[in-house]
Amino acid sequence: MTAETALELRAWHLPEPMSWWPPAPGWWLVTGVLLVMIWLLWRGWQQRQRRASSRQALRELAALHAQFQVDSDGRCFAVEVSQLLRRVALTRWPAPQVAGLTGREWLEFLDANGGEFMDSTAGQVLRHAAYRAEVVSAADAERLHQAARDWIRRERNSDAQF
Repeated sequence: MTAETALELRAWHLPEPMSWWPPAPGWWLVTGVLLVMIWLLWRGWQQRQRRASSRQALRELAALHAQFQVDSDGRCFAVEVSQLLRRVALTRWPAPQVAGLTGREWLEFLDANGGEFMDSTAGQVLRHAAYRAEVVSAADAERLHQAARDWIRRERNSDAQF
């Protein structure tokens, strides 16, 4: 090796290492796809939780109805259905929006979110059963059971705001 070739070799050098920022367009695409997948998984999990709580509420309602069939205590049935509906509502909407509702406002809330309580016999039973000593008839209790079941089912399929 001559001195002349040694000088030529010194002129050659390695390029700078590639910077990690900004990433190539493919990495932006991969990041976007991952974010969309995470969002879809989160929404799916939320929907599964919502349906699980609704299934549990429907089971509780069926148990309350079975107990009503045994003891025929319509007033107790109406009070427990009201408590169940409130628990379901508290799992779906913010507590300040639901917790303080009573009477007419409670029925309006149920109607606004898929129910048919305000102008029905079931709504009046729901509204007054806890405060009156009157016996709730079997027919009224059945109407309340049907209205509550329909509301829980509609509520389960709706996309309420958390």
